[in-house]
Amino acid sequence: MKTVKSAVFVAFGLVLTGCGDISEVGKVPAFTPIASSNDYYAMNSALPESRSKASSNARASLWHSGPTSLLGDRRAGHLGDLLTVVIEINDKAEISNSSKRSRSGKQNMSVPQMMGIPQRIDQNLPEGATMSDAVDLSSSGSSAGDGSVRRNEKLTLRVAATVTGVLANGHLKIEGSQEVRVNYELRELLVTGFVRPEDISRKNEITYDKIASARISYGGRGQISQVQQPRVGQQVLDIILPF
Repeated sequence: MKTVKSAVFVAFGLVLTGCGDISEVGKVPAFTPIASSNDYYAMNSALPESRSKASSNARASLWHSGPTSLLGDRRAGHLGDLLTVVIEINDKAEISNSSKRSRSGKQNMSVPQMMGIPQRIDQNLPEGATMSDAVDLSSSGSSAGDGSVRRNEKLTLRVAATVTGVLANGHLKIEGSQEVRVNYELRELLVTGFVRPEDISRKNEITYDKIASARISYGGRGQISQVQQPRVGQQVLDIILPF
């Protein structure tokens, strides 16, 4: 009886797990709240004293090098600053391996004439048997292998990122996110990593290949994404079943 109850509880738990998205039936995917993001906290943090003083002194000057200057340096460099991340991935990889091995051998020993002994032995052997070819051995073997890997990835995106931290060595920690919803499908783009201020261009842009520990995620959620994912029960069976 305990076994039956345990099986019922397990089945009920699987059903609840598989039905976790029932609340979203007939609804568009919800956006991620902006107020709880690291970007929001970074932009609302207090400015460093040096930057506050520079901003106050710049008000009385016609020319200054602050971020609000027309001719000054507009590159991101402080907590809460924004910059544009340019993602242009066009990677191709092709690997091909081929191997072949062949081996053959043959041995033959015959005694057609040996003082008439084979002929005498043949009289006592069953029909079809003979001693004329006493030993005849042959062997052959071959193996061949062929493998290839081919990849082609192309991605072109632009996203605004926020400086969420300034490290002790002056490098910047950036985080950026972008969500676009079309009908019942929501596309997400996430970018995080560390950059050097000198790698940021005069246009306040940086390419993805200059981002250390870059984490780039481009995916989505919605009705189409749910159909493309296998069900929970199928994923469990793929793990449990040994074949």
